[in-house]
Amino acid sequence: MAKKDIDWANLGFGYIVTDKRYVSNYKDGAWDDGAIVDDPNITLNECAGVFQYAQTVFEGLKAYTTEDGHIVTFRPDLNAERLEESCRRLEIPVLPEGRFLEAVREVVAANEDWVPPYGSGATLYIRPYVMGTNPVIGVKPADEYQFRILVTPVGPYFKGGAKPLTIRVSDFDRAAPHGTGHIKAGLNYAMSLHAIVSAHKEGYDENMYLDPGTRTKVEETGGANFLFVTKDGKVVTPKSDSILPSITRRSLMIVAEKYLGLTVEHREVYLDELGDMAECGLCGTAAVISPVGCIDDHGRKIMFPSGMEEMGPVTKKLYDTLTGIQMGRIEAPEGWICTIK
Repeated sequence: MAKKDIDWANLGFGYIVTDKRYVSNYKDGAWDDGAIVDDPNITLNECAGVFQYAQTVFEGLKAYTTEDGHIVTFRPDLNAERLEESCRRLEIPVLPEGRFLEAVREVVAANEDWVPPYGSGATLYIRPYVMGTNPVIGVKPADEYQFRILVTPVGPYFKGGAKPLTIRVSDFDRAAPHGTGHIKAGLNYAMSLHAIVSAHKEGYDENMYLDPGTRTKVEETGGANFLFVTKDGKVVTPKSDSILPSITRRSLMIVAEKYLGLTVEHREVYLDELGDMAECGLCGTAAVISPVGCIDDHGRKIMFPSGMEEMGPVTKKLYDTLTGIQMGRIEAPEGWICTIK
């Protein structure tokens, strides 16, 4: 199939309606077989559980065109596991085993001409989500649910590509306090919207959330994990029970150790030690790795010497290696790449 006539190299990170989406419904205690459909619109009762109590969870992953022309996804089994964990936490029935991966394959294949070409810098973003659909007015789980997957071609998540970001230490508590950060739920992300809008108004790209208990330890931003590089070349990622278990972050830790031979530490990271770090980045499915040049701690500027003007050398190696694996230029660890066609 011919690719869509799109200026792939100049795509932003936004929603474009594509041709097909996947839909499956849960009713009377079971999921139906699911299907690829044309209609992007959803009609629900005004009292649906998703509206009244935000009973909804979601995931995010991407499809890529590799150097040899295949269409692939990256570690979708981990997205399936994380969606299952989120569903269990919000009392949403879990999809039958294998259904998530099958649905991802079907919807990407059905939209193959929307998958950006190799080398364009764009990807096909895949957004699976589940929501309570029947009327619920008492505080209880819904009885009926819908699982959907939409796809949309996207460019870089942060404008400016590799230009280093400016982050502020937020006075707001993070989006998902008290140990629920592993849930990719709509309400959790909505709770971060005021903080991010406020940050943008003040000229910052993102917020750094600290642990709500002591406000001394680094957690994450509203939509990405932090990654640091020490001055002696160690890769350090913050550890907390309330941080989203980023698939990109976990993959980068393996890349750092196995591909680049670096020492990796996954541990508590304190705000007062950031001045000793050489590099800082934000990592996630949407961002991959975006360099951070400055963190503003209430007027105290924490500068990262290797990332003020461009991506630092270690961060750049991590980025190049991970994207090389995703795009088929570098051999991937077993099970990381799922070929759609």
